[in-house]
Amino acid sequence: MHTDYVAWSWTPGLGIDGLRRVRRSLPRPAAGEVLIANRALALNPVDWKMIEWGHPAWREGQVPGVDGVGVVTAAGNGVDIVPGTRVAYHQALGRDGSFAEYCRVGAATVLRVPAALDDAAAACLPCPGLTTWQALEKVPPAPGRDVLVVGAGGAVALFLVQLALQRGWRVWATAAPCHHRRLLELGVVGVFDYRQGDWASVLRERLGERRLYALFDTVSGRHAATLAPLLGYNGHLVCIQDRQETAPLPAFGTALSLHEVALNSVHAHGSRIDRQELRQAGERLLQALADGSLLAPDRRVFAFDALPNALRALKGGSGGKWVAQLQAAPTTQHEL
Repeated sequence: MHTDYVAWSWTPGLGIDGLRRVRRSLPRPAAGEVLIANRALALNPVDWKMIEWGHPAWREGQVPGVDGVGVVTAAGNGVDIVPGTRVAYHQALGRDGSFAEYCRVGAATVLRVPAALDDAAAACLPCPGLTTWQALEKVPPAPGRDVLVVGAGGAVALFLVQLALQRGWRVWATAAPCHHRRLLELGVVGVFDYRQGDWASVLRERLGERRLYALFDTVSGRHAATLAPLLGYNGHLVCIQDRQETAPLPAFGTALSLHEVALNSVHAHGSRIDRQELRQAGERLLQALADGSLLAPDRRVFAFDALPNALRALKGGSGGKWVAQLQAAPTTQHEL
């Protein structure tokens, strides 16, 4: 049985260049935790941002990374997950993360992976998929209404478009031209190049007398505020990056609802019921990936040893979902 493992270690103030491969002693899961031998890990923008900016809870030696897929090798007291179970997870930012051969995770939010779904595809889901679910849950169902997804070239927005269509909404999107064909094939009513200064006017013209019911912005709170006039009465402005610190429009106007999406906050502020709902939603989304009713982003597979370079590419705007696959992990239980 392994007694240590390889992880990527963070150095304060040095950003991606400060990541170092280190060996760690294999931890034991505490009560309510599982130890997972990673088979795949996926990169998200939050990863390079935290590595570059730091996090209040991080100290030298922190292991970054929020998303992973692997096999449970040990379970702490009070956990009903059997060692050998394959799971996906979204790790709390303040804890050692997925950029390692092993990761210790709270059992309440791990997601059981369907047998038909491969490791790399499953690793693509937790952060963008659960973020999408939270964003959609902010907005009451209203089939037939018009919604806009801003920045539809990323993983979150790709899931958003598909799930919004499944809700019966008329979906519009903005994205770089290279994404237009795929979005239209998925069923988007119209897609606009956000670099064209008149795209909002063209959208208004095509909407006619209708107005947007919801707007999902994946760019920034400031950017979302500039688009608030596109929303109709009792519309919903959902910020997936950042949030609205002040109301973007005057009072007693279109009476917008403002929504903040903060997936990682569930680890610190979510109740047992919140975590249960998150887990159930995540497992439904994984099953949808497995049966083909939900499409994952195109994957860019890289070697675990090349993780810093993959982070640089992600930061630089390279498209697709960056995924590293690790060697298949043992399924026997670690001695407690």
